[in-house]
Amino acid sequence: MNFNFGEVLSRAWQIIWKHKVLWIFGILASCSQGGRGYNSGGNGGGGTGGPGPGNLPPQLERFFEMIAQNAVPIIITAVSLVCIFWLIAIFLGTIGRIGLIRGTWQAEGGAERLIFGQLFSESTPYFWRVFGLSLLVGLPIILLVGALAAALVLFGVSMSQGNRTSAFGFLGVLPIFFACLCVLIPVAIVINMIVRQSERAIVLENLPVLPSLSRGWEIFRSHLGEIILMAIILGVLGVVTGFIIAIPVFIVVVPAAIAFAAGNAQNWTPLIVAGGLLCLYIPISLLLNGIVISFTESAWTLTYLRLTRKPDANEPVTPDPETPPPPSLDDGDKTVISSSYA
Repeated sequence: MNFNFGEVLSRAWQIIWKHKVLWIFGILASCSQGGRGYNSGGNGGGGTGGPGPGNLPPQLERFFEMIAQNAVPIIITAVSLVCIFWLIAIFLGTIGRIGLIRGTWQAEGGAERLIFGQLFSESTPYFWRVFGLSLLVGLPIILLVGALAAALVLFGVSMSQGNRTSAFGFLGVLPIFFACLCVLIPVAIVINMIVRQSERAIVLENLPVLPSLSRGWEIFRSHLGEIILMAIILGVLGVVTGFIIAIPVFIVVVPAAIAFAAGNAQNWTPLIVAGGLLCLYIPISLLLNGIVISFTESAWTLTYLRLTRKPDANEPVTPDPETPPPPSLDDGDKTVISSSYA
């Protein structure tokens, strides 16, 4: 294995530190990777001193009555908003990953400056192919897990109503569900490593979806040890940094929850203060998470460039044969890409 992991990791850090615009694309990329949730509230124990349903303030009772009377339009509106935000998150997350790939490639090629607007516009032509790749790979897994989960829910609801046949069905589906999870987890990890290579094949080699998947599998199979070890290194770094980012959340939430419980769930001040502090910390955590993602994606892009470079070549993989030549050095509105491979 002739692969310098330390050089790749240090170079990835140098790139994202010099070109901090990549942090923005890291924040965008986090939109499609699931954000970290911060729950500052909790259900207070059902103490005898708590207010009962009949003791609600009149304004709150009218509010709940209004919700009950307009349940259907409220549900439709909520679902529509969730779908809209979900589509926006997918678009921004995909563009974020593409922007990190192209930005790292350009920086590695000698770019002295990366412009957010130009990098964003250069990323949009690859959106549908990268999104189609994610859909092609992820949809079967989602459908399988969703079908098993739905079967568990249906059997569980029927069992709660005293149906013995459903109880046997629930007990039969439950081990199948967990067995599928045990199989799908390592399979999903392997697929994720292949997809990472395929995304870079789309952006850096301008390949269609299916050829990029074949290209990703070829690179993964040919450099199995390097890719797996890089995935382990980046995975450990991600877990460690994620824990560090979450430490302030625990520092705020745990004392607030203890104080709330000690007050018999009557004093909401600790939770209100904790919620305010978390609202202040969320932008910081998003920034830190964006830096981590930008480093990870840059490291994967550099790994791809190192693994696909021909032994007698001094140039990285050409991302697009139709890419226009680099602008002149005196053009301050465009990204400058050196012809030498740094």
